[in-house]
Amino acid sequence: MSDFFRWQDGALILRCHLQPRASKDEFSGLHGDSIKIRIKAPPVDGKANAYLTGFLSKQFGVPKRDISIISGELNRQKTVRIEDPQKLPAELNITAV
Repeated sequence: MSDFFRWQDGALILRCHLQPRASKDEFSGLHGDSIKIRIKAPPVDGKANAYLTGFLSKQFGVPKRDISIISGELNRQKTVRIEDPQKLPAELNITAV
């Protein structure tokens, strides 16, 4: 089991290292004890956070309202809570509860 995720009351808690202004949106392997996520959005005026929420929404099959940034809103290291994910991206090797 990897350290970048854990389950809590049916929600998935992800530790992320965000790389804004990337050439494409993708999960990009591990960065320490976090999953590295590359996104196209710039890190200004909350655009990267909003874009990250949309990206994760598509990847985990949940509405944007079911994703919240628990910590790290103003830096690259973030902890994100995903309520009741409907699908788990294969490239992350996350096991269901």
